[in-house]
Amino acid sequence: MEGEEDYGFSEEEDYYYADDGDSHDGLADNDDSALQWAPPKGSTTKVITKESLLAAQREDLRRVMELLSLKEHHARTLLIHYRWDVEKLLAVLVEKGKSCLFTEAGVTVVENVDDDVPLSSSSTITCDICIEDASADNATRMECGHCFCNNCWTEHFIIKINEGQSRRIQCMAHRCSAICDEAIVRNLVSRRHPNLAEKFDRFLLESYIEDNKMVKWCPSIPHCGKAIRVEEDEFCEVECSCGLQFCFSCLSEAHSPCSCLMWERWSKKCHDESETVNWITVHTKPCPKCYKPVEKNGGCNLVSCICGQSFCWVCGGATGRDHTWSRIAGHSCGRYKEDREKQTERAKRDLYRYMHYHNRFKAHTDSFKLESKLKESILDKVSVAEERELRLKDFSWVTNGLNRLFRSRRVLSYSYPFAFYMFGEEFFKDEMTDEEREIKKNLFEDQQQQLESNVEKLSMFLEEPFQQFSQDKVMDIRMRVINLSVTIDTLCQKMYECIESDLLGSLHLGTHHIAPYKSKGIERASELSSCWNTKLGSTDEYLPSGGASEHDRPSGSGSSDDSGCSYRKRAKKEGGGFFDLNLPAEIVDRN
Repeated sequence: MEGEEDYGFSEEEDYYYADDGDSHDGLADNDDSALQWAPPKGSTTKVITKESLLAAQREDLRRVMELLSLKEHHARTLLIHYRWDVEKLLAVLVEKGKSCLFTEAGVTVVENVDDDVPLSSSSTITCDICIEDASADNATRMECGHCFCNNCWTEHFIIKINEGQSRRIQCMAHRCSAICDEAIVRNLVSRRHPNLAEKFDRFLLESYIEDNKMVKWCPSIPHCGKAIRVEEDEFCEVECSCGLQFCFSCLSEAHSPCSCLMWERWSKKCHDESETVNWITVHTKPCPKCYKPVEKNGGCNLVSCICGQSFCWVCGGATGRDHTWSRIAGHSCGRYKEDREKQTERAKRDLYRYMHYHNRFKAHTDSFKLESKLKESILDKVSVAEERELRLKDFSWVTNGLNRLFRSRRVLSYSYPFAFYMFGEEFFKDEMTDEEREIKKNLFEDQQQQLESNVEKLSMFLEEPFQQFSQDKVMDIRMRVINLSVTIDTLCQKMYECIESDLLGSLHLGTHHIAPYKSKGIERASELSSCWNTKLGSTDEYLPSGGASEHDRPSGSGSSDDSGCSYRKRAKKEGGGFFDLNLPAEIVDRN
């Protein structure tokens, strides 16, 4: 069911009217003639493209820069350290203070003006790394106060970039954890290896996705090149603009009400040979000599392997060939017989239990695929019905019912892997007594069966040839589809509430989270605008810190022409890596 669509459901579904004289399983009394309509909310998930990535990153950078009055490279260092979680950064600021916040992230803010005085062009320094004298023009001092020759700095930066440590390159000085100014890194590396400087820029830009728990690449194959940002809860299901629906937490197909861990185990169980091994355990026994599995094909308990070894089928022990129907010469099974039988019975019970849940999971998965193929034929029926001279002109109830069928069928199919693990012994053996497990299992299965019954009814009514029916019969089917849609939506909500409150919510283990139920289906992410706020003033403020003004540069970082303003320069040249790092045309023109 990977990559499933939601089949064009509208932003606002029709009002659902209930027929007072009609009732369905699980349908509460509907006294109101229409459900309460709520205005649609804006999308809480955003699609980040190569055009909007820099704008998305700038949004968080601007918040931190304005709040703490920092330069951009300091703000970026803080955000990378706290994985672009602005709220966590603010919490640390309030709890521990600014000094501790900066120290933990390796940020050194120069407050003493004397420390930021440029080196005199006529002076020389002795580099503590290579122990050679270097002129001030060939040396660079970081904001932490440590000064080394440019050759040593450059070699240090190149090694760190090649090791994949571009996002947090620390000072070379012993026991100094200060993070190097990215403008200096870019400037020095670009002189010797321009391509490596581009790689450094790309790593800094992509850190917004790689280090951010609220932003992840779309897992589409082939890759669509887009990322998704969620605003609230990372345990949710989203739909990329490329059409792929997936679980944001584990990046597999959307699988609620299964937790990510449950779905991971279930997928492995269904795709590997674990059940084949289970069948072998139930129906065969290993030869005590060559250990190959042997299947019994007769009634006698003395069996022979193809290697020539005879053994007892009851206990698996090696024996001679002399035997009668009642006993084997020189052999006695003892108590091992009971242990072996218990082990075999347990394997059989586990296999039958798995087959029960797997068969139902597969049945609903197959039904979903078949019903998806019926969409076109059902819409053809709508077209034919609309051409007839009937009083009923609006057939949106068919589309809405079809969308409800798809969503509920998906919920039903994934509810069986959930039940397999929820009421098994793999995860929650010590969390519930046998009596509690049985009570909760019955409660969940009652809701599951109720939902299943109504889903099958809805499927039956939607497949009716209503385009051939009389007006009264069409109206009757319409009311049934509408009522069933409301009922199914309510039952899905109740099932999720039961899972979150009565089942998972009552457990001590907090490792299982499910995506919340959404009546209108998985939310499609909207495009994040690549337009930038121009309140910051000059063009340089839109650039990475390589575009900092002259007075913002630490001493020894070079002149304005050599400052490594790579974003601005590459806007006219080629981009690098996964995302092109080009600026929008309007920014380039302003330069």
